[in-house]
Amino acid sequence: MIIMINGAFGVGKTTIANELSKELENSMIYDPEEIGFLLRTIIPKGIKQVEAPTGDFQDLDLWKELTVTTAALLINKYNVNLIVPMTIRKQEYFNYILDGFKRIDKQTYHFCLTANKETIYERLRKRGEEEGNWCFHQTEKCIKAFNENKFGEYINTENVKIADVIDNIKAKIILD
Repeated sequence: MIIMINGAFGVGKTTIANELSKELENSMIYDPEEIGFLLRTIIPKGIKQVEAPTGDFQDLDLWKELTVTTAALLINKYNVNLIVPMTIRKQEYFNYILDGFKRIDKQTYHFCLTANKETIYERLRKRGEEEGNWCFHQTEKCIKAFNENKFGEYINTENVKIADVIDNIKAKIILD
């Protein structure tokens, strides 16, 4: 099983993923951001300037492919359920990864966590993010994208307990 947990930076993806992994046996957290960090480090500057001029590693051609390929390798090697927290707001990238995950495992679920801008900003501040950094700049873009496009099952985290979000997700997935 693959459970994608999407949403803006600061909405609670990592917290939910960590708590969900405690409740789902045989699960592993797989964060595609690590793939992005790797690519940003090893790909030459000239290629990055062409493929990802904004500095967003998700624009690197290999990021989507490696995200799906790595998920397949993890599942095949370790026979685990993957919990995948990620901020993905570009519909074409989302579709590519979701379709790729579904080819790996038909039991693929996607949940998009939401909250209002002020709540997200407050959560970012609480986790030590500096006002105006990358995360803050992405908030409005994410909120807009999640409102304008379909990103799976939406779960509002505004004034909701973590346990209630976990229960909501567990109620919607099929556990073997």
